[in-house]
Amino acid sequence: MANRAGLEYWISGLGRLTILLGEVFKSLFTQRFNWDGFMQQMHFIGVKSQSVVLITGAFTGMVLCAQTYFQFHKVHMDSATLAVVSVSMCSELGPVLTALMVAGRVGAAMAAELGTMKVTEQIDALRTLATHPVDYLVVPRMLATLIAMPLLTIESISIGIGAAYAIGVGLLDIDAAYSWQYVIKYTDVNEIFTGIIKATIFGVCIALIGCYKGLFCEGGAEGVGKATTEAVVYASITVLMSNFFLTLLLNHLLP
Repeated sequence: MANRAGLEYWISGLGRLTILLGEVFKSLFTQRFNWDGFMQQMHFIGVKSQSVVLITGAFTGMVLCAQTYFQFHKVHMDSATLAVVSVSMCSELGPVLTALMVAGRVGAAMAAELGTMKVTEQIDALRTLATHPVDYLVVPRMLATLIAMPLLTIESISIGIGAAYAIGVGLLDIDAAYSWQYVIKYTDVNEIFTGIIKATIFGVCIALIGCYKGLFCEGGAEGVGKATTEAVVYASITVLMSNFFLTLLLNHLLP
């Protein structure tokens, strides 16, 4: 019985999530856009996420460079180290780690903010003023995340490759000229497109799950805390699972 109840909970949740996504797309083309809310979310998501994205990208690039160098040095392939870092950062590590950082910071904030509004009946007050919460609250967050995620990912990839170059050339004494030659040769433009496409889809998942958990939050302060935790966990799991299927699909479409 417990398994059946759990399955029904998951199916109903998936249905409400799908309906919410449909309402967002419908609102984008039929309702007046909340520009003030959009600009506030762009500042919160895009500008205030800079530090965590830069630190994550830089240290990921440096540790990947060092670990790759230690293995490649055994077979005298030192100059190929930066090429491995570049390909890995563009197509996998850059978009995935950026999405996980944004899910922890932005997804949690969305669930907490909307959840607090839900339990204090502010969302019901919006409805009495003939303002639909999806139009006013969800659409600006969704669109801001959709635009900010690819930009943050490009920033993370760039700082990761730059930090790897600094460590590789400055500390590990890798030949700079050959390294850049291999980076340009093996980093295909499709690797960059793959990373941007993944980041865009991850952004949709993070915003959708964060807003959904907030809008359907129940149980007062305890419910807000539970919704915040679930938003981070479900968004992170969705990012990791969808990354696997996107990798298979995009490698088929962009060989």
